[in-house]
Amino acid sequence: MSLIHDNRLFFICFSLFAIAGAILLQVVPQGQEILFFSERRSPAGDWFFRWGTRLGEGPAFLAAALISLLFRRRRGALFVLLLGFVVMWVSYGTKTFFAHDRPYAWFLKLGQWSQIHPVDGVTIHAGATSFPSGHTMAAFALYSFLAFALPRKSVWPAVFFLLALIVGVSRIYLVLHFLKDVYAGALIGVFLALAVYMLYAQKRNSPHEA
Repeated sequence: MSLIHDNRLFFICFSLFAIAGAILLQVVPQGQEILFFSERRSPAGDWFFRWGTRLGEGPAFLAAALISLLFRRRRGALFVLLLGFVVMWVSYGTKTFFAHDRPYAWFLKLGQWSQIHPVDGVTIHAGATSFPSGHTMAAFALYSFLAFALPRKSVWPAVFFLLALIVGVSRIYLVLHFLKDVYAGALIGVFLALAVYMLYAQKRNSPHEA
């Protein structure tokens, strides 16, 4: 309970996201979220989400680990890397198990791909690897873990949540995932962050923490 209390700002943001996402999944037919953004493209939006999606990739974990090392948090750096490997394997396993079509393949089968306006410079994936979103899973895992691990909270938990949310929205905007993929990726990511953080907290409280 202390973890939730200490990070209540993060969990308030995430709870609102979880509720809103669950409602949208019930009222918005699959594919409409892709069309919504496709009809509202702009150069600024394309640039923002092309770069924003990178916050859920491997270099973000490496950067977080390096920053931890700069602050002499060697154990924290190791756990960030451990979290990255856990996310990688969970993402691969779940995608393989569910084997849901990516938006490109889904719209193509419906004969509706011509209605979509892809973002220039973005590689559109066509395989059955849509569910869940690995980028979203990685982003929510990493930034949730960082929010939990920060000794001084202030507004940082909300900032970290926003960074993860940007990644999730970017995956829909870039026509790489559906809302359900992003929603599931976020839930799994936070769960993985909680699991790894609890292990980290146990080790951090040991007398040999470096």
